[in-house]
Amino acid sequence: MNNLKKELNELAGLFQQIQDQEKEISNIIKLITTALKKNKKVMICGNGGSAAEAQHLAAEFIVRLNPKVNRKAFPIIPLGNDISTVTACSNDYDFNYIFKRNFEAIKQNGDIILALSTSGNSKNIIEVLKCAQKNKIKTVSFLGMNGGLALKKSDYKILIKNSNPGRIQECHLFLGHYILNEVEKKLLQ
Repeated sequence: MNNLKKELNELAGLFQQIQDQEKEISNIIKLITTALKKNKKVMICGNGGSAAEAQHLAAEFIVRLNPKVNRKAFPIIPLGNDISTVTACSNDYDFNYIFKRNFEAIKQNGDIILALSTSGNSKNIIEVLKCAQKNKIKTVSFLGMNGGLALKKSDYKILIKNSNPGRIQECHLFLGHYILNEVEKKLLQ
């Protein structure tokens, strides 16, 4: 079997894992839709490639996801975009608090945290999830591997059981696009 075919078959198997979590995905769509209808916001975070995905998904939702749909901006805020705050927090406190610090500054009752993590063990992700729980703010996590510590710290979770960060992130990006597209449809009804 050639390498491309092998990789595509692996990805197809992972998409089946997503389909098997349809009920949880539906619950996440309802959660986000309800929050946005109440003028609440979604805060999104991740490290490395997951940080890029968080930023990408935020841009899609703030600007627009579908080129034929002109609508108001929806508040989804990436917590790791501000390099000045990230470096100041890392220097003055600890890198483990970069998301928590931003979260603490802007959180309100009814908001949502959406965390992206291929391992589920990133300390800065765990810290923001713990802080959200303490403040009774709902948490949604897209995770990989076995879910790590984040699995138990998340109210809603989608798990991609694979050890390849690239495959996990591809599934997370698909999930983000799918969920946000469904939320957009519900908000525009």
